[in-house]
Amino acid sequence: MSASVLFDAPGPRARLRNNILTLLSVVVLASAAYYVYARFDTKGQWEGEIWKPFLDASTWTEYIIPGLLGTLKAAGLSAVCALIFGAIFGLARLSDHRWVRTIAGAVVETFRAIPLLLLIFFLFFLAPSVFGGGDYTLIALVAGLTLYNGSVLAEIVRAGVWAVPSGQAEAAQAIGLRKSQMMLLVLLPQAVTAMMPAIVSQLVVLLKDTALGYIIAYADLLNMGFKVLPAVYFGSLIPAAIVIGVIYIGLNMSLSALATRLERRTRRSHRTAAGPIVPPGAVGEPEAVGTLT
Repeated sequence: MSASVLFDAPGPRARLRNNILTLLSVVVLASAAYYVYARFDTKGQWEGEIWKPFLDASTWTEYIIPGLLGTLKAAGLSAVCALIFGAIFGLARLSDHRWVRTIAGAVVETFRAIPLLLLIFFLFFLAPSVFGGGDYTLIALVAGLTLYNGSVLAEIVRAGVWAVPSGQAEAAQAIGLRKSQMMLLVLLPQAVTAMMPAIVSQLVVLLKDTALGYIIAYADLLNMGFKVLPAVYFGSLIPAAIVIGVIYIGLNMSLSALATRLERRTRRSHRTAAGPIVPPGAVGEPEAVGTLT
């Protein structure tokens, strides 16, 4: 009987126990699903009348698709800005100049500590006082997502660079590369490969956090599908929640699949000795301390 380097192959009794536990898990999940289905059926949530709006093309063209485009617009702008913010402040925290590290560290830690919803509210109510009247829902949402997620990405960048073995930096210095050349040509290409899973994980979080625009009445998927649509078609609240949930799942799974494919291509084209980076705050977060020498 073959054995893995991590654990022994299960014997007959262990396989029997695992099969029994698997069967019990399936039964429990199926029972829970049936209970939910039965409760919904009791409340008439499966009646064709309340699902009929989702078979009408106007429901999609007037509510769901515009809301989806609003979500993608906010997510796209926030992702680009957050990546730029994270790259700048992540590298700033690795600077040889203490004052640069101090300022960058203060900015990153401040925006990581502020709850995202509070940050969005603050920007939403501050903008009219500074810039005058207008619709600042998109600006407040994008700015809040950028500052919060950009601060998390800054820590990922710093950890990613420090995950590259010190010998890489020493070799770059030995051939006469300047600090900026060493960072751009040697460390960052290897660090990006190690950072990719954590970056994608944070971008998925960013995409889901666009739903917070619902609080400030931003016309996103949640607002259009879960607030406006049920107000037009009375009784369609639960169907709308199910449809929107499926769309969000599809978006996140598509982003994760794209990231996995990109990561595989990146690893084939750029070999790195750095290990994968865990998002800040997760269990097993790598230490990222000090500065490059």
